Amino acid sequence: MTLQSADRRPPPDATSSNVSDAGAPPPPGWRYAWDDVAAVALKSSVMGFIIVAALFGNLLVIVSVMRHRKLRVITNYFVVSLAMADMLVALCAMCFNASVELTGGTWLFGFFMCDAWNSLDVYFSTASILHLCCISVDRYYAIVQPLDYPLIMTHGRLAVMLAVVWCSPALVSFLPIFLGWYTTEEHLRFRREHPEVCGFTVNRLYAVVSSSVSFWVPGVIMICMYYRIYVEADRQERMLYR
Repeated sequence: MTLQSADRRPPPDATSSNVSDAGAPPPPGWRYAWDDVAAVALKSSVMGFIIVAALFGNLLVIVSVMRHRKLRVITNYFVVSLAMADMLVALCAMCFNASVELTGGTWLFGFFMCDAWNSLDVYFSTASILHLCCISVDRYYAIVQPLDYPLIMTHGRLAVMLAVVWCSPALVSFLPIFLGWYTTEEHLRFRREHPEVCGFTVNRLYAVVSSSVSFWVPGVIMICMYYRIYVEADRQERMLYR
């Protein structure tokens, strides 16, 4: 009797079950998905703003010097060339970096473009630092030796300095990176097996040479030049007070 009563019990009400499911909160996966979308949108907006600001800010510098004849002096030629290098950093390096950040570290452009991206990044960054070094040398002669400045910083020397600034970074960027001198055989093998990863792992020799050309040597020159400028400015200020 008890078993028959148990068998004759009505099935659970499907309508009430659906109503309770409909009123239940959404699964937590939806919240995580929306959080990911919001994070990607915020990251892309910030990176896009930085890239656009770098492009138009440096473009404004170039247009200002081109439109005003009084700004066309030796120093401002270095500034215009520096602005062009920074524009190319934003265009050729930061855009690819933004794509890697937005895809969660996945490289979408293949093995060859990975080498091209790394080469362009090193090339334009080194060129930008070398421009700052040239500007410090130019300011040193203009302040410490103002009478000899027109004889030292001529348009011919300006052209030579700019040629060195734009050509020398290729020796630490395109040449060693495309020939595979910058890294180890293990890293090259890993990149061929995983083209969706674009890492930049360098060996010790390339790290020393590249950091010296791109940072240490220009940094030491700039420190020396600006220190001499400070000493000369302090000396001239004391003479004015006397």
